[in-house]
Amino acid sequence: MLFLWLYMFYSCAGSCAGLTTRGSPAPPRAAPPLPPLLPGEPGEESSLEEQRAAPDAGSPISSFFNGSGTKRLPQAIIIGVKKGGTRALLEFLRVHPDVRAVGAEPHFFDRNYERGLAWYRELMPRTLEGQITMEKTPSYFVTKEAPARISSMSKGTKLIVVVRDPVTRAISDYTQTLSKKPDIPTFESLTFKNRTTGLIDTSWSAIQIGIYAKHLENWLLHFPIGQILFVSGERLIRDPAGELGRVQDFLGLKRIITDKHFYFNKTKGFPCLKKAEGSSKPHCLGKTKGRTHPDIDQEVVQRLRDFYRPFNMKFYQMTGQDFGWD
Repeated sequence: MLFLWLYMFYSCAGSCAGLTTRGSPAPPRAAPPLPPLLPGEPGEESSLEEQRAAPDAGSPISSFFNGSGTKRLPQAIIIGVKKGGTRALLEFLRVHPDVRAVGAEPHFFDRNYERGLAWYRELMPRTLEGQITMEKTPSYFVTKEAPARISSMSKGTKLIVVVRDPVTRAISDYTQTLSKKPDIPTFESLTFKNRTTGLIDTSWSAIQIGIYAKHLENWLLHFPIGQILFVSGERLIRDPAGELGRVQDFLGLKRIITDKHFYFNKTKGFPCLKKAEGSSKPHCLGKTKGRTHPDIDQEVVQRLRDFYRPFNMKFYQMTGQDFGWD
């Protein structure tokens, strides 16, 4: 009889809330065990009490049902470059169910570092186990202090750099500034310290950003080349699924984002998503993307190409990729 009672009790547990003998109170249910301790985030140490008290320290299943999850420091960062296609890459990646990313640029490792890692972590979205936390701030690539700071957070951070023909990138950069400040000098006048001698003004950020080899040298002091993925901004437009395949492989993700996610918008001149993250509608980047470039003196364009050529060749050697900018 006792064995029959025990069998009925355990079979009904969770739905019957326990069986009792007539007139006797239900036996008390055991308190659930504390969740396993979370490993400390890279660059941060948390106390045992903090880990156990944290509301998001439960299992992935409980996190799913209570809508929480865990805020983690990013395991991957898109570090550059400005006007290279970083926004497009981020929006495309956010379609993947195992990628959670901050929409806005945190600018932590260049402008807000003094706020601390706790502040930075709080900006991150909540993730379940197996999901990757990401952010993108294109100015990191040209910030001298950024490599050491990211390495200090976690030496295992995966880095992604979206690069583009440096001449086209400089003109795009200028076009963006021109849209905000219509009275700025011409592109041609800003390009040279002295147009007569043809001396390029490398102090102008639009020019300086495109010297990729110089900036990469700084990153290689802190990260191995295999931990940095270089995405072609041109191929991202021509073959978004192909470039996204490389990115998914690099991040250790299943290739879920494929050709079926994209369509080419002839008006804008670049690919758009058939369905954006959390939406059933097509999504294209905003009106600030794909601006029409002003006509630039072709002699100036050629001088810039000549200027960048040796830096491009070195960049190809460093990365083992020929981006075909010449």
